[in-house]
Amino acid sequence: MSKKIFALALSAMLLALSIPTEAQQPTKVPRIGYLAASSLSANATRMEAFRRGLLELGYVEGKNIVIEYRYADGNTDRLPALAAELVGLKVDIIVSGGPTATRPAKEATNTMPIVMAFDDDPVGNGFVASLARPGGNITGLSTLAPEINGKKLELLKEIIPRLSRVAVFGNSTRPGTAQSLKEMELAAKAFGVRLQNVDVLHPKDIESGFQAASKGRADAVLVLGSPVLNSQRTQIADFAVKNRLPVAYAQPEFMDVGGLMYYGASFTDIFRRAATYVDKILKGRKPADLPVEQPIKFEFIINLKAAKQIGLTIPANVLVRADKVIK
Repeated sequence: MSKKIFALALSAMLLALSIPTEAQQPTKVPRIGYLAASSLSANATRMEAFRRGLLELGYVEGKNIVIEYRYADGNTDRLPALAAELVGLKVDIIVSGGPTATRPAKEATNTMPIVMAFDDDPVGNGFVASLARPGGNITGLSTLAPEINGKKLELLKEIIPRLSRVAVFGNSTRPGTAQSLKEMELAAKAFGVRLQNVDVLHPKDIESGFQAASKGRADAVLVLGSPVLNSQRTQIADFAVKNRLPVAYAQPEFMDVGGLMYYGASFTDIFRRAATYVDKILKGRKPADLPVEQPIKFEFIINLKAAKQIGLTIPANVLVRADKVIK
């Protein structure tokens, strides 16, 4: 009898021990929403850097973190609906791939954390109260683009000593464009250069933009960042060669399709660092208390193939300062 009682007691104990284990809920896998104005292909290098940053922090996509991707493919009118989709999915964090995507994300939610993978001027764009204390549900990284555009003009002046007119391709609807133009006007006065503003709202505006630059006797072109311009990189590089115009670009990816020059923040470094914000927020930090970080790594790339195609000689004192020279 005692053996039966002991066996029943043991069985009951084992059953009791097994119940909590079976009732345990699986660990919640965080979901990140990634919102970009351009296409998947245009974001490939940056997303690889972002995933690498996550991996360095122990996050493996598909295992202990899920990323919901939403790309507008250059059609910015789609962004509000895509942002609303991510909010509806109740993702833990929205990562915006640039200022054009940050705006609709901000309008879609004032509570869900938003990480700017990059922004030209987050204070001027009204996304944060200050870099040190963002104050709301948005934080992330800044590229200092308005200030850097002055440096690009300086480099163009070194490459083309006779430089007197520069056509600036931008998009007036993009956050940050007005501030960039303002900063460039100040730099242009210092260098004795006149600027010609060319508003590129649609891909069809690119060819007419180059025609306007040639008609205005521009010595060079400076391309600002925008989803439309970024998504038409090959077309722009081809028109630059066709019109024999030196062009300085806002994105390093233009160098992959024959662009002449890039100077600015390292986007791969910035997107890798964006993962640290995701990690901190998932661990309980509030965006309002996470300072917006500025670039710590810059790149200067010169493409000698592109220079040769338009009959341009890059001075030796400029080449030696380049981080990368494409031959």
